[in-house]
Amino acid sequence: MKQPDLPRTVALLFAFASALSVANIYYAQPLLAAMADDFGIRPAAIGVVVTVTQIGYASGLLFIVPLGDLLDRRRLIVGQGLLSSAALLIVAFAPTSGVLLAGMLAVGLLAVVVQILVAFAATLASEDERGRVVGAVTSGIVLGILLARFVSGVLADLGGWRAVYLASAALTLLMAGVLARVLPKHTKPLDPPSYPSLLRSVFVLFMEEPLLRVRAGFALLIFATFSILWTSMVLPLSAPPFSLSHAEVGAFGLAGVAGALGAARAGRLADRGLGQWTTGVSLVLMLVSWIPIALLGSSLWSFVLGIVVLDFAIQAVHVTNQTLIFAVRPEAHSRLVGGYMVFYSIGSATGSLASTLVFARAGWLGVCLLGAATSSLALLLFVLTRRVAR
Repeated sequence: MKQPDLPRTVALLFAFASALSVANIYYAQPLLAAMADDFGIRPAAIGVVVTVTQIGYASGLLFIVPLGDLLDRRRLIVGQGLLSSAALLIVAFAPTSGVLLAGMLAVGLLAVVVQILVAFAATLASEDERGRVVGAVTSGIVLGILLARFVSGVLADLGGWRAVYLASAALTLLMAGVLARVLPKHTKPLDPPSYPSLLRSVFVLFMEEPLLRVRAGFALLIFATFSILWTSMVLPLSAPPFSLSHAEVGAFGLAGVAGALGAARAGRLADRGLGQWTTGVSLVLMLVSWIPIALLGSSLWSFVLGIVVLDFAIQAVHVTNQTLIFAVRPEAHSRLVGGYMVFYSIGSATGSLASTLVFARAGWLGVCLLGAATSSLALLLFVLTRRVAR
């Protein structure tokens, strides 16, 4: 018997909740300069704020997301929302850099609720519409990532960087209440494995599924590229000759929205068996995008074009990755996405830290060369693993 299609209103709720949750990880990027001034952190080292958040996120992917295959997903999602609100309040009222980093670690740890939402949506979707649903929810995630920079910039200009986390704490608490009332019930497995067995099975999946290993490798490289751009761009844009405000720097996130919305169709292409073709074209575009991005010093319009192309390419690969790996083991959606996203988090953390260090030594051109090199590695991986990917 065919599973009924997931109602569009429910899919939109998943997308909105995912956007709000993932935004908590990225609010800090336009605020790094202000945080550095507030806590006396050196500009070359301020990338540690993003890195610590990603470390928390990676930990949550390993130890929390697999619980979606063991526990009631609705309760798990609502519980994480409540705890996320508390973690955001810790960041908002942090008196020292140590408390700030501890709070950001907790924010990253709990933000993995977004992956439980993705896995839940994929489970509820019928097989022939899974790519569309994953694409829709992933588009919400991308919008949350990109709009987070704009929203945080505007709020920081109005009330300081701490106001961003106060507002997010309130919205996250409200969303937890909505999800508790609206999310469909989730039936737990009849004979669930123990928690240690569940964690071990994540590693077993990587050993048994070559496609998962390849797509996780893509995730590491594309999101390292993503963080290389978005973490470091605030440094030249907030300094002379641009001297842009928090809101103006965050507004560049709006440029990436166009690319992200276009990438939503990648899930439908994967449903039609064109996932490999989409991956190859997107990786070429990701590499080429660094040419206009490198022209930041002479043309902001060129820079905006590069952002659109880069974000389109990265999100198209990401949607394709998830659509393909969810088809591997339908009974293990949470573990699949959790293991896959660990590599996303490693790439993001590495790219954030590396980009600020390279900028301090080699300027914007050095950052662009780093991004192009990472993009080239992703394209090389594609060439070397074409048979496995099929």
